[in-house]
Amino acid sequence: MNSDKKNEIDRIRTSGDNEVAAYLEIASSKEVDPVYLDVPNSPETIIVIDYGSQYSMLITRRIRESNIYSELVPWDIDFDQISHLNIKGFILSGGPDSVSTAGSPTLPDFVINSKLPVLGICYGMQLLAQSLGGEVLSSSTSEYGHSMLSIDEDCPLFTGLPAKFSVWMSHGDSVKSLPDNFRLNASSDSAPIAVMSNQQNHFYGIQFHPEVIHTEHGSDILNNFTVNIAGCTQNWTAASFVDEAVEAIKAEVRDKQVICALSGGVDSAVAATLVHKAIGDQLTCIFVNNGLLRKDEANRVIETFNNNIGIKLLDINATTEFLDKLSGVTDPESKRMIIGEAFIRVFEKKAKELGEIDFIVQGTTYPDVIESETKGSTSAKIKTHHNVGGLPEDMQFSLIEPLRNLFKDEVRAVGTELGLPDEIVHRQPFPGPGLAIRIMGEVTEEKLNILRASDWVVMDEIKNADVYYDLWQSFAILTNNRTVGVQGDQRTYGYCIAIRCVAADDAMTADWARLPNDLLAKISSRIVNEVPEVNRVVYDITSKPPGTIEWE
Repeated sequence: MNSDKKNEIDRIRTSGDNEVAAYLEIASSKEVDPVYLDVPNSPETIIVIDYGSQYSMLITRRIRESNIYSELVPWDIDFDQISHLNIKGFILSGGPDSVSTAGSPTLPDFVINSKLPVLGICYGMQLLAQSLGGEVLSSSTSEYGHSMLSIDEDCPLFTGLPAKFSVWMSHGDSVKSLPDNFRLNASSDSAPIAVMSNQQNHFYGIQFHPEVIHTEHGSDILNNFTVNIAGCTQNWTAASFVDEAVEAIKAEVRDKQVICALSGGVDSAVAATLVHKAIGDQLTCIFVNNGLLRKDEANRVIETFNNNIGIKLLDINATTEFLDKLSGVTDPESKRMIIGEAFIRVFEKKAKELGEIDFIVQGTTYPDVIESETKGSTSAKIKTHHNVGGLPEDMQFSLIEPLRNLFKDEVRAVGTELGLPDEIVHRQPFPGPGLAIRIMGEVTEEKLNILRASDWVVMDEIKNADVYYDLWQSFAILTNNRTVGVQGDQRTYGYCIAIRCVAADDAMTADWARLPNDLLAKISSRIVNEVPEVNRVVYDITSKPPGTIEWE
């Protein structure tokens, strides 16, 4: 980033390139170039190079589950963007392309030149083979699903594993001839070369997917690569993350002032608490009641943070301002942009009252980043997330994002390490735009009241059934449809409420929750009896993908 560019935003990278997150909605599509700072004690890192596989994020998760830091990066990334990390090895993901197709993703030169261990998975194996002089051709028989792997020769990837086990294949192309100095280690029915290795240079290729649960001993294979081959020490923990992040924040902020948006959710709570641990009363938190919150939520947020965290907290009631700006707006992306712009402006106004403010804390999580960014040529933006994307070009703050590359369960682990109570750490996620994206069509005060009353019933019954902590999210949606009904011998024409309950580990994928019929019946009965404007309730049984968790 050039220092002479006006109104540019500096993105502060904390320990191990783990940036922490916040609650702000994003207002425009301006790209923000990160500034990479020297990171003391950067954790040992496995870089996963993304070639577009639906399982790429899962590789990263599996590695982190072994207390090893891993980061997913696009295949066309510049090495300068990751050179600050303590890289121990590379994993090349699978992908939908063919290495023989013109314009297909390539292998970065720095992977081989680094002389670090490399593991190619599926497309990654084929790319590694082709790049080193092997031959890859389209197979006459494709493999999709379970296949039996037979280990033909000793290989460090399979230390402690049986000679045969079931793996998950998903490929059309196959390696037909090995590069020089590579050996065949394992085969399957349709892939004569299913595993190859050059153990002297620590290059390995596997045609199957070890990251999915369908592959037996998949985690063991990844551990053999990361620990036994790459030499990772498995010391990346919530405690180590907190220590390093605190030191990095102190070094960057120094004696300057910081503000943070508190939403009441776990992301902003952890971000604020982490920054507060680093700089104390230099942090001022601001809670904006945008009029798009759930029933009694504003009062609960203020009470919870005043009682549990002890951070300077200012609360602002901007309900009228937000609802006026949303009047007549029906497009989901427009709602998000309007809310984001309004948030930034409310913050800037309050910051001027506080005096000179240099930094703003945000609470984005890793799945938000992956869904909102376009990486190389292999992924497309799904939607503008409430915490990431472009920023107003004239925004006056620099960003502190210490949890940006953490999954939700990792954010919660950090929250527990910081001593936050369970009621905050394990709270279900709530979107930055609030109820605005759970109301189909225009947002009005009447619709907000209908949705609040319906959502209150859902949450009450979910908690009464003792399944709240088993679900990733559970909430009501006010559809834009009215339906005919009969209540008390009279014809009604009321709103239809949809119920959305999902189970997930990180929100990258989610499955609709199989709630007991009696519980669904009770929720439905209460809503149509307690919310007079509603006469029909439906249950959303769509998984993610193909759907998203939120409806807008």
